[in-house]
Amino acid sequence: MQRSQQRAETPPGHVVVIGGGIAGLAAAHRLVTTGVRVTLLEATDRLGGKLMTGEIAGVQVDLGAESMLARRPEAVALAREVGLAGRLQPPATATASLWTRDALRPMPKGHVMGVPGDPAVLGEVLSPEGLARIGEERDLTPTPVGEDVAVGAYVADRLGREVVDRLVEPLLGGVYAGDAYRISMRAAVPQLFEAVKEGGPLLEAVGRIQERAAARQQAGPVFQGIEGGIGTLPAAVGDAVRAGGGDILTETPVLGLTRTETGWAVRTDTRTIAADGIVLATPAWSAGTLLAAESPAASAELSGVEYASMALVTLAFRRTDIETHEALRGRSGFLVPPVDGHTIKASTFSSNKWQWVADAAPDLFVLRTSVGRYGEEDHLHREDEELVAVSLRDLAAATGLTARPVDSEVTRWIGGLPQYPVGHLTRVARIRDEVAKLPALRVCGAVYDGVGIPACIASAHRAADEITREIIATPTLVRGTGSEAGQ
Repeated sequence: MQRSQQRAETPPGHVVVIGGGIAGLAAAHRLVTTGVRVTLLEATDRLGGKLMTGEIAGVQVDLGAESMLARRPEAVALAREVGLAGRLQPPATATASLWTRDALRPMPKGHVMGVPGDPAVLGEVLSPEGLARIGEERDLTPTPVGEDVAVGAYVADRLGREVVDRLVEPLLGGVYAGDAYRISMRAAVPQLFEAVKEGGPLLEAVGRIQERAAARQQAGPVFQGIEGGIGTLPAAVGDAVRAGGGDILTETPVLGLTRTETGWAVRTDTRTIAADGIVLATPAWSAGTLLAAESPAASAELSGVEYASMALVTLAFRRTDIETHEALRGRSGFLVPPVDGHTIKASTFSSNKWQWVADAAPDLFVLRTSVGRYGEEDHLHREDEELVAVSLRDLAAATGLTARPVDSEVTRWIGGLPQYPVGHLTRVARIRDEVAKLPALRVCGAVYDGVGIPACIASAHRAADEITREIIATPTLVRGTGSEAGQ
């Protein structure tokens, strides 16, 4: 009886989470809800990583990610768990366009990340030659996919480059800021990879994906936002972590990790914290540096991960100045194929897309553009004023907008998105295999299982659950350690 009571009173350990982006926050939240004692360390002065709000003309808007996939449950579930259920809001409109061949054209429906299932809907986007090339697919010999293949290379081989350049590139670029001819199909579009492995024409593979999706009869919006901005989610998760007994320290960079007889020593610029387990939720370059001493192999793999940088240009106009521009009405925005040679790669009409933005600023029209993708970072070295000017020039060409903004904000995301080239998942498996050799240490974040918010949260939950099981199953890891030990 006494031994049972003693075991029940023994805390399940102390875990240090390194990194205060949404992955680190989700891991910390998962841990505190299972009774684990948590300390989260963030090097910068704020939480949230690529989720951030700011002000434009006195209105709070997202300056980073602005929506989350709702067809995956993790992000919406976390928002509800931390008290944001009443603020979840789907887009007011999802009518997007493509700015291609010198016009705004409706985004074709019935595609999988730009890969069409029915060429009949592509007439406004592709040239007659491009459409004719799609019709040749049935006469082509099969294209092997092997263990992995680049999305762009495979689709171009089957349907022609025009499909890639005008459809796949802008859609994949919007997610990864990458190059479709390098991006892994297995990592970025896994459902398409599995479908093409079944054999047959690519158009039929897309058709099978659509049939299976219809059979699942998923209801509700595809995407969700949050009133006040997706950037409000990190603070809500942070508050929930603190309410659960967790500690969160910002402006606390981690300088080193060392294994000890009872767990880990986490060295910061002011002290050393003893931990029974570590969740490493940082970008690849940071994780690689911290693992260099204890896992050189994992560190080397992480150092090979490349990133794309981009800038967001947020603009506010007087609504009276844009009322005559028909192209700005009803649309959520537009994507821009790189082949068309413009600087911006997309624009979101925030006041159309999000009702909460329109309600917060009824006299303003807020929109934003994005600039930069993998291999095209030179744009980011321009001054803010120049990025605003080039955005206005492209907006004028696309929509006829000639009004001057009443306010602007340029947000640079240097190293914003990890790239998923062919073989990326094999690299991730090698990293995890090496990390698993270390006691009670796991990694999570956008590097591993997807760059979207739900994918980052899922990887965080996986890391937290594995750490919890390990430290509970290994009593020696939780003996006599604590946040003050080893100082």
